[in-house]
Amino acid sequence: MSGELNGKRVAVLATDGVEQVELERPWQALVDAGAQPQLVGLEPGSITMYQHIDKGDTKPVDVVVSQADPGAFDALVLPGGVINGDFVRADADAVAFAKAFFDAGKPVAAICHAPWVLAEADVVRGRRMTSWPSLQTDLRNAGADWVDEEVVVDGNLTTSRNPDDLDAFSATLVQQFASA
Repeated sequence: MSGELNGKRVAVLATDGVEQVELERPWQALVDAGAQPQLVGLEPGSITMYQHIDKGDTKPVDVVVSQADPGAFDALVLPGGVINGDFVRADADAVAFAKAFFDAGKPVAAICHAPWVLAEADVVRGRRMTSWPSLQTDLRNAGADWVDEEVVVDGNLTTSRNPDDLDAFSATLVQQFASA
């Protein structure tokens, strides 16, 4: 995997309540592949990650989404966590930031509860995708073809269900980002 992403800048959009493993494992895969991930948060400072319902570690925010330029990034990762997904989809700047990657045809990867953000951005219509199972009705109502699979790639969008899928999700997003 080393060097495949050759300095590509990847935005990782998350806030308090993000599932720690769903941020850290893809982040490490990006670093290992030569990318430069940056944490894009809703507020300055740091975020508190969670391990399911328990507080986990903190991680410093590199740039606040209201000041972030989607054009400065080559790809976007949306890690999951029910709290994170709900907070991010409720933030208009975050939704516009995510939508901008679709408008520009850039690759996006989302896991677990993160596809809520994509439904809010109205970019799932006609797309085949997966997520945490409880989101399937929301995604279908937003026009997606929801399937229960480990990893689903539809054009520039890569989606996965949960932490059990992280190996496949991380490998696939690196592959998709490298070919973009």
